[in-house]
Amino acid sequence: MKDRYWGANFAPADIARARDRGQLLSLELELSRQCDLRCLYCYADSGTALADELALSEIYAVLEQAMALGIRRVVVLGGGEPLMYPHVVEIMQYLAQHGIGIDLFTNGTQITAELAQEFVRLGVAPVVKMNSRRQQVQDFLAGRQGAYADIRRGLELLMQAGYPAEGLPLGAQTVVCRQNIDELPDMWRWLRDRHIIPYVELMTWQGRARRHPELEVSVAEMQGLFETLAAIDKTQYGIHWEPHPPVAGLSCNRHAYSCTVTVTGDILPCPGINLPVGNIRRQPLAEILATSRDMQLLRHAGEHIKGACRDCDLAADCYGCRGMAFQATGDYLAQDPLCWRCTN
Repeated sequence: MKDRYWGANFAPADIARARDRGQLLSLELELSRQCDLRCLYCYADSGTALADELALSEIYAVLEQAMALGIRRVVVLGGGEPLMYPHVVEIMQYLAQHGIGIDLFTNGTQITAELAQEFVRLGVAPVVKMNSRRQQVQDFLAGRQGAYADIRRGLELLMQAGYPAEGLPLGAQTVVCRQNIDELPDMWRWLRDRHIIPYVELMTWQGRARRHPELEVSVAEMQGLFETLAAIDKTQYGIHWEPHPPVAGLSCNRHAYSCTVTVTGDILPCPGINLPVGNIRRQPLAEILATSRDMQLLRHAGEHIKGACRDCDLAADCYGCRGMAFQATGDYLAQDPLCWRCTN
C-alpha cells in the first residue's frame, strides 16, 4: 500500500504543490517537556518543563503563521506529555474551530472520561503509547511503576468514548526494542482485530535512548520482524505493503510538507533531525522555511539522497529515515543505516 504515510495522508499532488510553493500541509507542535513518565528511549529526554518554553501567545502566533502557510493538520507531540500542558484542550479547540485536523500523540496516562469525550467532539485522532502488553516490560520501558495500568486505562476510556470509528481513528505507538520484539506480532494482531492503527517504529538513537544500549536490536532482527508483520497483514487482513523502515506498513515523506516547532521555538525538519534551522522568536516561520538550506534540501530529499537509498527499488515511495541517518552519521542525506535494503 504505497500511498500510506506516517501521519496525515496527503495526495501526492498536494504535497508537490506545498513543497514547491514553500507551504505546509502539517505542523508538528511540541508544547512542554513536562512528562509523568521517563521512557528509556525518549527522543527529547523529557521530564520537567524548561525555563524558556513558549508562552501560550507565542504558540497561537506560530499556529496563525502555519495556517497562513496552508496547514491542514497539527500533530501535537508535547515534547513531554501534551496532556500535562495546562492549555492543551484550549489549543485543540482553537484548531478545530479553524478546521485544522488534530493528531495527538500521548502516553495515555492523563486521559479521563471527560477528555475522551472532548476528543470525540473535536475529532481528535489520538495515538497512545503501547510498547508492551506485559506489565513488567511496559513499566520498565516507561521508567515508572504503574505506567502499564495507567496507559491501559487511558486506552479503554478512549474506546468507551467511541474510538475507533469512522472519522475517529485510534492508533497505538510502539518502539521496537530488545525487551518487546518477541511479542510484537501478537500485539499487531491484537491491534488489527480492534481496528486500532499500529505505529510500530524503529527508535532514533538520540535523547535518553543514547544512555540505554540494552534496548538495541540488530538490523537482521528488525528485518525479520517487519517481514513477519507484513506476512500477517497479507494473509490475515488482506493488507499489502513492502517491509522497510522506519515504520511498519508506512512510509515517511514528512519533510516535503511539514516541520517541527520545539518547546523553545526552534524549527526542526523533524524530531529525529534535531538541527535547528531557525527560531520563531527571531524570524517568521515562512522566512525560516524559505531561507534554510537544510529545509530546502530535505524538501527535495529524493533528489539529494546518498548511497544505497538513492538507488533503492522503493525510492519512489521511501527515502529511509532521515532522522536515523542524521543521528548515526551527522548527515541527514546519508543512506539509512538501519535499513536492511541498504545494508544487505
